[in-house]
This record gives sequence, C-alpha cells and structure tokens, in this order.
Amino acid sequence: MSAFVPVNWLDHEEGLLAPYALPSRESRGRVHDEEPHPFRTPFQRDRDRIVHSTAFRRLMHKTQVLVTQTNDHHRTRLTHTLEVTQVARTLARRLGLNEDLTEAIALSHDLGHPPFGHAGEKALDECMREQGGFEHNRHGLRIVELLEYPYATFPGLNLTMELREAIAQHSKRPEAAEIAPYREVGRPLLEAQIADAADSLAYDAHDIDDALSLGLITVAELMEVTCWRQAVEEVERRFGKLGPEQFQTNVLRILIGWQISDVLEHTSQRLQAENIESVADVRAFPEVLVAASPEWRELLTELEAFLTARVYRHYRVQRMTLKGGRLVRELFDEFCRAPQLLPHRYQRRITERGTARVVCDYVAGMTDRYAQDEYLRLFQPYSSP
Repeated sequence: MSAFVPVNWLDHEEGLLAPYALPSRESRGRVHDEEPHPFRTPFQRDRDRIVHSTAFRRLMHKTQVLVTQTNDHHRTRLTHTLEVTQVARTLARRLGLNEDLTEAIALSHDLGHPPFGHAGEKALDECMREQGGFEHNRHGLRIVELLEYPYATFPGLNLTMELREAIAQHSKRPEAAEIAPYREVGRPLLEAQIADAADSLAYDAHDIDDALSLGLITVAELMEVTCWRQAVEEVERRFGKLGPEQFQTNVLRILIGWQISDVLEHTSQRLQAENIESVADVRAFPEVLVAASPEWRELLTELEAFLTARVYRHYRVQRMTLKGGRLVRELFDEFCRAPQLLPHRYQRRITERGTARVVCDYVAGMTDRYAQDEYLRLFQPYSSP
C-alpha cells in the first residue's frame, strides 16, 4: 500500500485560482509571526479562528431587523452569516477566487454588531459620541485585534492582514484612526467585494421571508414588486399552483438564484471589459467590480423601497426597535454611572481604556437575551443580582 501524501494547498491553489484572485502564499501575514500550519492555509486558519471565537457564537442570539422576541423561526445574525457565506463561496468558486479567503471574510462580516440590530448600533453610536462614536465594522476590528483572548502570547485572533483589511474597508467611517491604515493598500480585494455582494443579496431575500412568516406583509402586497411578481410567474410556469408551504420557499429560491446568476455574469463581463488581470489591477480600479447589472440594481432599488416602507417602518418593527435602543442606552448610562456593577474582568480594564470604552465593549458584546437579563438584574427590584 502506498504512503498517503498530503496535498500542498499553497501549490494546489496555483492551478485553481484566476489571475485576479489572491493566493494564500501572497498574504501579507499576521502582526504576530506564527509557524505555518502543516495542512491549513493562512486563510483556512483565519476561518477556523472566527468560527471558534466567542463573538461568533454570540451571533446565535443577536437579531437584525426583527429584534427582541418574536418567534424561534426568524433569522439571527448567525443564520444570516451562514447564508451569506454559502452565497459568497458559490460566487467565489465560479469566478475562480480564493474561496477560503472569501469564506473567512463572510463569516467575520457581522462580528461587531451589538444587541438589537441597527437600533442597538444607533444607540451605542449616540452614547459614544464624545469618544468617536460606534460603528459595527470598527468594533468588529476591535474584537479580532483586542477583545478576543484565546492565545497566551498575543491579544485578539491574530488574523491575516487581508481579513482585518476586509473588516476595516467595509466601515462607513473611513476617517477613523483605526480604519485609515487599512485603506492605504488600495481598493478591496475581489474576495471582499464578493462577501459584500452576498450580504446584500441574502439580506433582501431573507427579510422578505421573515416578514411574510411573521405577518408583517402579505403575498398580495408583494405582487406590487416587479422582481417578486416575475419570480411568482416563474414558479407557476414550472410547478403550477403550489400550497403555502412550498410557494414561499420556491419563489425566494428563484429570486436568489436569479440574483446570483446576474452577479456572476455582470462581474465576469466587467472583469473582461476593464482588463482586470491581476490583484494589482483590482487594487487600482476606482469602482466596485463585483455587482449586479444595472437592470437588477433597478429591480432591487424597488424591492428595497418596498421593504423600507412596509417592513422596516412597520409599527411592530418600530416598537421593537425603540425598545431595543432604549434598553441599550439605559444599560450604558447605568454602567458608566456605577462601573462597580461591571464584571471584575471589565472593571480591571477601566484604568487603561476608560470607563465609556469598557462599558461600550461590554454592552456591544451582549446578546439580545443577555442584555434583557442584565436590564432586569439592574432595574427590577425582585430579580436575582
């Protein structure tokens, strides 16, 4: 019997990747040097470190638009992240990009979100106004560089520079001191652009799914939206009239499939038309290369306008949003007023980092459920301390 010879993945990538993909061997490395792993590439190690992080596990009990307790079936940050990763890997594989790098970026893209979705983020941004504000990508970078602590010799996860860069470049605050250095390398890698496109694609489709399931909107209302109506017609052409159990999932499956095909086709055309033949070309190109076609962007603009008007501004969503934001602000204010109420490991950080920053780290790390429990412990007289 012949001896098993393991695949050298760094060499194996060379025959698989397109010229504009980033091979693992061209990574800029990590801040803290580590010995190469015998059978995992640097980006595979990044992926595994993200999956095993505390921040990633907490995504299971953090919600997005439909915050606080609605039911057990709507999406959480974790399920959304897994859906984004699935789409991103498909796009990366078909375009010849580094699938491991794309997967790691997609898995990390929501690590910095606080409890209660965008309501929690807005509340913390207001609370931290005097300290530069709060934004989830900046906080995600802080998590992977400082707040996670699984290793004995350095803080954070010691991710590759490409992973840190992808988190930083997604920030809406490019002028922030911690973000600016990551902008110097040029435009985002195609692998990062893929993860961003997959996020938007998954977000829209799955907000429809959750909103329908929770009764926030009806199928009849959605027939006003062109892309939904076209997907319904395609379902009926293929399968005839379906029952409610299969109808919704099949319409959404077609919608997602159409969008993935469109992004692949349009991006391939852009790469060819703009003569993108290397990572350097990607870095230097002034626009986003991974995107939907103009026709689909028009359809998605209509869909997103519908979601804004009928879902995000729905009175039930607004009630949950206001309640979540109020809860975050009151937790922040109470811990700043009385930092001795913080767990001891957070109290020890105050001298070095300041009260507001430590309280922000603590509150931002909470799940929705833990934040609600902390609120009860602090403000309800008959709750256990």
